[in-house]
Amino acid sequence: MQQSLDSISERQTTKTQDSAHTSMLKNLLTGVFFEPLLSDFRIIFERDPAARNWLEVVFCYPGLHALCLHRLAHWLHCRGVSFIPRLISHLGRFLTGIEIHPGAEIGQGVFIDHGMGVVIGETAIVGDYTLIYQGVTLGGTGKETGKRHPTVGKNAVIGAGAKVLGNLQIGDRVRIGAGSVVLQNIPSDRTVVGIPGRIISRNESASLSPLEHGKLPDVEATVIRSLLSRIEQLEKQLQTLGVKSH
Repeated sequence: MQQSLDSISERQTTKTQDSAHTSMLKNLLTGVFFEPLLSDFRIIFERDPAARNWLEVVFCYPGLHALCLHRLAHWLHCRGVSFIPRLISHLGRFLTGIEIHPGAEIGQGVFIDHGMGVVIGETAIVGDYTLIYQGVTLGGTGKETGKRHPTVGKNAVIGAGAKVLGNLQIGDRVRIGAGSVVLQNIPSDRTVVGIPGRIISRNESASLSPLEHGKLPDVEATVIRSLLSRIEQLEKQLQTLGVKSH
């Protein structure tokens, strides 16, 4: 009788474990893993005019490959698995030139265009449908502990070579110009350029396509042109005064 009860208990335990494993696998292959990847795949066709067919996207887009590997590494990282997530991240860096720490949280529909040299730190958070170009760094500023990397909102655009450093809050639909270095929080619907990054407009470029971040206004050039124009006016006034004095 006791052996029979033990046998039933063992079978129930085995069924529970199998059910748990099946549930984990189902979550991995559906909502947790597959659906975000499907969004990552679709957004490429919307934002990259060079994407001609699904074969090219699947086999020739390192940004998609890096996100696939990261989502697996992040899933394992969140479940306390050691070493393997970092190994997957390292392999992803070797294969794609894109380094994403397993702890980083990446939203769905994120597009890393070209991607060579992109670095995303451990505590970084990237919102849905954000566009990241090559050479971008979402990093820290030193040896801080805890949350030390940026949080980027939804539908943001981070231009080629831009650096966003520290525990910053970057709002939704923020546009960061190529080569900028951002060291302060940026509210939503702003455009940032320069070193250090300065807010130069609000909603001004909202109608631009995300791929047209090269059309961002150059505030410094505008100021310089204004100063040159003013100098020319003053020189003309001095010449006029000189002629009158003679």
